[in-house]
Amino acid sequence: MGNEEYIEKCKEIVKDYAIAHLDKSDNIPEFEVFVVWSCRTLQNNKALLSTTLFDGMYYELTYNGDKKEIYVDAYKKFENFVVKV
Repeated sequence: MGNEEYIEKCKEIVKDYAIAHLDKSDNIPEFEVFVVWSCRTLQNNKALLSTTLFDGMYYELTYNGDKKEIYVDAYKKFENFVVKV
């Protein structure tokens, strides 16, 4: 799987996941999926993605080129704070 093909597949997976987890009583809002970071190492890929939804979610997708599988981790951001050292 090429990098561009992988990124497009990741965006599709995240969009489908986000839609499936919206409140069922709401209309599906317009939103975009974007890549925060990605890298390729040998036959494997990893990408961090998010959406323009105000749900605090971000997604880590890892492609295992040997098994032709994509693993998806979905996270919710709870806090962002600074600790001075």
